[in-house]
Amino acid sequence: MDQTTSTDYTAKKISGSIKVDGNTKKPIWKNANWSRRFVDLVTGDPALYNTQVAILWNNTHLYIAFEAEEPYVEAKLTEKGSIIFLENDLEIIIDGGDCYYELEVNAANTIYEAFFIWKDAYKKGGKFDIPQFDVHQTEAYTFGGNYDREGESFWKGTHPRGIRWAFTNYNLPNLETAVHVDGVLNDNKNVDKGWHLEVAIPWSSLEWLANGRSLPPTNGDIWKMFLGRFQKLVVGGKAVQPHPAMVLNSHGAYDAHLPEKWSKIKFAD
Repeated sequence: MDQTTSTDYTAKKISGSIKVDGNTKKPIWKNANWSRRFVDLVTGDPALYNTQVAILWNNTHLYIAFEAEEPYVEAKLTEKGSIIFLENDLEIIIDGGDCYYELEVNAANTIYEAFFIWKDAYKKGGKFDIPQFDVHQTEAYTFGGNYDREGESFWKGTHPRGIRWAFTNYNLPNLETAVHVDGVLNDNKNVDKGWHLEVAIPWSSLEWLANGRSLPPTNGDIWKMFLGRFQKLVVGGKAVQPHPAMVLNSHGAYDAHLPEKWSKIKFAD
C-alpha cells in the first residue's frame, strides 16, 4: 500500500451496486465526490471544456464516471480496438507498479484496451513470462512513451525506466462501459451539452495491478490512476496537433504515460 499522505481524490465506498447505463445523474452519483474541473495536461491551466470525474467502489467493483462538456459530440470509430485517441475520448490508466492498464472510450462507446509491462520487470521465468504476455505475438509492441522515436530517445523514449511492452490484444475480464450523449451524436447542426461515461471494473480483474495490495482495497489504500481526455480540435479545416489533452492532474509534459504524475486515488469507507 502506498502510504503517501497527499492525495488528489477520495473515492467513497458504497454498500450496493451500480447499473452501468451511462446515466451519471442517478442518485448514487449525486452523493459521490465529483472532482474539480480538469486542467491542461502540460500547463495546468483550466481545460478547453469542462470535464469532471467521480469514483465509487464496493467489495466487488470499482466504478468510475465522467461528465464531459462538448458542443458537437462526435465519434466515428466503431470497431473495438480502434486507436480511439485519434478522435475524442475519455481515458483511464491504472498503475500496477511493474505494469499498467489503459482504457480509452469514445462517445459511441467504442473501447480500446492495452496492457503495459515495464521491460525491466519482464524477466525470463518471472511472473509475466506466461502465454498471455508472449512478446512474440503479433499484437505485442515495444513502447517508449509519447516522445518515443525522437532524437536521442529513439529507442528508449524519455522515461527513466525506459521501454514498456504493450499488449494491444488485452481484454480486461468482465469490463462494463456505457455512454449517454446529451445531444445528438455526429450531427453538427445541433449544439450538444456533452456526453457521460460510466465504467465498472471487477476488483477480481485487477489481480495483475494489485501489486501486493488488497482486493478490494482496505480503508486508506491509495492507487495511482490517469484520468484524462483527448479532444480533436479542428481550426481552419485542419486538426490541431497535438490534440488538446485534459486531465485531473497536470503532467508538465505532453505525455500521458508518466505513472509518477498520475492522480493519487484514496479509497475510503
